Amino acid sequence: MIKPYVILLALLMIGQTLNAQNNLYDISMFGAKPNVEILSTKFIQLAIDSASANGGGKVIIPKGDFISGTLILKNNVELHLVRGARLLASTKHEDYPRQAQPEYRSQKDEGGWYSLIYAEGQNNIAISGRGIIDGRGALQKGRPNRPSGDLDGRQRNILFISCKNINVSEITLRNSATWNQHYLNCEDLTIDDINVYNHSNGNNDGIDIDGCRRVKLTNSIFDSSDDAICLKSTGPAPCEDIVISNCIVSSFCNGIKMGTESTGGFRNINISNCVIKPSIHPEKPDPSRNPSAIGITGLSLEIVDGGIMEGISVNNLTIEGTKCPVYIRLAGRNRKHRIDAPEPTVGTMSNISINNITAYGSGNFACSITGIPNHKIKNVQLSNFNIVQQGGLQKGDYLNSLEDVEEKEKAYPQPTNWGNLPVSGLFIRHVDGISVSNFSIDANAYDPRPIFMAHDVRGLLIKDVLVGDNCNANELIILKDVTNHSFDFTLKK
Repeated sequence: MIKPYVILLALLMIGQTLNAQNNLYDISMFGAKPNVEILSTKFIQLAIDSASANGGGKVIIPKGDFISGTLILKNNVELHLVRGARLLASTKHEDYPRQAQPEYRSQKDEGGWYSLIYAEGQNNIAISGRGIIDGRGALQKGRPNRPSGDLDGRQRNILFISCKNINVSEITLRNSATWNQHYLNCEDLTIDDINVYNHSNGNNDGIDIDGCRRVKLTNSIFDSSDDAICLKSTGPAPCEDIVISNCIVSSFCNGIKMGTESTGGFRNINISNCVIKPSIHPEKPDPSRNPSAIGITGLSLEIVDGGIMEGISVNNLTIEGTKCPVYIRLAGRNRKHRIDAPEPTVGTMSNISINNITAYGSGNFACSITGIPNHKIKNVQLSNFNIVQQGGLQKGDYLNSLEDVEEKEKAYPQPTNWGNLPVSGLFIRHVDGISVSNFSIDANAYDPRPIFMAHDVRGLLIKDVLVGDNCNANELIILKDVTNHSFDFTLKK
């Protein structure tokens, strides 16, 4: 007589075979159980390994809560979380072995990485489904004897290095221990319809696209304590040929940002049709960085560690409630991406077009475009800006004059370095070739500052400017060392 458990085992083996034939690998067939007391890492990894060994397939995480440490995603494998599935990060350091140092080196790499989901040098990998990946960041701590800050060994939710043909779709990503997802030196990356909420720990970026080529990020929602959508170049590879569109973005810091690290530079970036709005998170951020929860900038473009930024096109942004709607900065921090790398020289910025910006509820920092002496930003075109800010400033609430705006070329690049500039609309310094057209500025309460200020600028065109009743129409622009300029101002009735 055949014993019942033998029949059950046979049925399980048949089920596994059928699933494999259909390229489906349910982790429950490999021993995983939805139980927060049981670590499921080895069972999920076995399913991933089996799928990859058989030429690829979809690894299914079914409904329920599964605790895991590091999972290594492999060639031709899709990790799919069904609706109701939650992959929860373990809170024990030993469940995140340090990965071998990758061939591609970057500024954030201290000899190997930690991550919940990790891949290096893999092709045709994916994460999908209506489930949730939760890093449980509030329970995660840095490792002993590690540097402070974002090098303290906290794990990311997702880290892919030097991978190709990546697809991340539909998934919800929550509360990483640090950066939520980090794509480093990857190619042909598509991210669509994801939902990211990252408020639980320090350095809680929403997404970091770092030295990647051919990227599409679309139809997604981000809400983070740190930068929400952040393009970086922490190593020699550039960020280039990237499209970001149809996203809703919230951040206590910067909504959409390129920088600060810029070693490999940024080329051919198109950003369009995005909304940047205040976070739904109830807590306020660190007041030393930003005294309110409305965010520091809507859009930041920065080259401060060498590298080239060129071919940047931004269209159709709606920005609600940031201290500074648009911030463009070329400076000379010149931080090395590796200790053994040569110190970078000051980079370059050119051919930047920003159009159709609607910003309201803004703070009083004002927009700015600033290079440094002997290093100018070149060929900038701004059009169709409609800005309504808080206003209500009194003498002493802002810097008095152009001379009070220090260069600060080695400082961390963000407008908090200056606070409220001595201008309400746009501060321009060290720029060659800039046109501003259809620029409308108003305030909720009277703002006594001039509208524009330009210093060390060659080739300045400003036309079709509308000035609201709560702005200083009697002092429209202040110039110093400006050549080849043309203006056309219109007062709004």
